[in-house]
Amino acid sequence: MPDEVRRGLREALKTVAVALKEVGVPFALAGSYGLWARGGPEPDHDVDFLVAEEDAPRVMERLAEHGLQVVQPPEDWLFKIFIDQAMVDVLFRTAGVPVTRKHFDGVDEIEVESVAMPVLSATTLMIDKMLAMEEHSCNLTAALPAARAVREQIKWDHVREAVEDNPYASAFLYLLDRLRITE
Repeated sequence: MPDEVRRGLREALKTVAVALKEVGVPFALAGSYGLWARGGPEPDHDVDFLVAEEDAPRVMERLAEHGLQVVQPPEDWLFKIFIDQAMVDVLFRTAGVPVTRKHFDGVDEIEVESVAMPVLSATTLMIDKMLAMEEHSCNLTAALPAARAVREQIKWDHVREAVEDNPYASAFLYLLDRLRITE
């Protein structure tokens, strides 16, 4: 990934995190950048944050008041923020399930690029990544290095229970078991 893309994503991450802190509602860094903050490989597509569904309209409004370019795409489970060429997704539903404030109970405050922010637990991040796997989105090439990098932080029994109904996640878990990553 070109350095300017990486720098742009990191700057967008920090800018949105600071703005979310000023809004004053629970939020957390999620997705691949959440795994990166915990030691995983750096992603090259976008940054993801979670907010509770009940807070999403207020957050969207307040971030726009901060001068950020907020866009409501056709999908009804997130909104997007564009900062130069970088994209930040603010999700309020994951795997079709509304995010509640309880979703933030297991977050840790981590310094990411010199900004302290809440980051989902490695277990929650892996569950979310695996539950997003489906026929049209099952990139094991990206998921495998992330799982390997943060494996010691993950409660694999919780992951196993949470993803048991998703055949794509179960297949990935089988691969992780065979590679002895889940031990």
